[in-house]
Amino acid sequence: MTKFSSTTASWQVYLLRCADNTLYCGVTNNLSRRLRQHNGELKGGARYTQMRRPCRLVYQEACSNRQTACQREYAIKQLPRRLKESLLADYTGFES
Repeated sequence: MTKFSSTTASWQVYLLRCADNTLYCGVTNNLSRRLRQHNGELKGGARYTQMRRPCRLVYQEACSNRQTACQREYAIKQLPRRLKESLLADYTGFES
């Protein structure tokens, strides 16, 4: 797994910061479309983010395939919030 903002990898694990300051973790193979869904521009966003809009991308990590992305998503979801925030503090993929 490599952390970068390029879309050369087919699957991405991402973290969103919602309007209520909570974090949402997900996987996708089309990050720009998925962000638009989460923010209500397109149909299909997660129920969790519907009442917590707007959501902004704060972390993304490229994975080589869906299985790897889902495993990484699960690992991130198991982290306590303080470690997720630490992951974000160490992330230098883009300006947040």
